[in-house]
Amino acid sequence: MNSYLTLKLLHILSAVVVAGTGTGLAFFMFMANRSDSHEAIKVTAKNVILGDWIFTLPGVITLIITGPLLMLKLGYSFHSPWFYWVSGLFIFIGACWIPVLRIQYKLYGLSKSIEHDSDALLQFKKLMKYWTLLGAAAFSAILVIFWLMIFKPISVV
Repeated sequence: MNSYLTLKLLHILSAVVVAGTGTGLAFFMFMANRSDSHEAIKVTAKNVILGDWIFTLPGVITLIITGPLLMLKLGYSFHSPWFYWVSGLFIFIGACWIPVLRIQYKLYGLSKSIEHDSDALLQFKKLMKYWTLLGAAAFSAILVIFWLMIFKPISVV
């Protein structure tokens, strides 16, 4: 198989995994939070963390490797406006994701005590708002990257 097509396949699959996992985890965490079921919240918070480590992190690492390799194969410039936009958005997404990971651990910790501690429930709900805002910002940036990847509206050389 052609190495370009293999890299492209890996890159696309990784992008799908990152976007899909993020969307799915966000949906289930949001719905567990809305359910007000302490057990559902605790189990979901734990599994959201696990999902990020199993799916999101390897997907991001693969994107970091395959993206530059594809650029080299295609002759795209690492000094092009397109690369600066994609890189900037990728860094922005990471800047959202790192606090999201920290918040997820805090949410999981709080989820263990919200059944018996109303203050923990208030803290949980407040953190969920931050988590949701950061996730929405990151997901919006992912959509822009998809647009840039597909349409390449600015110079790649």
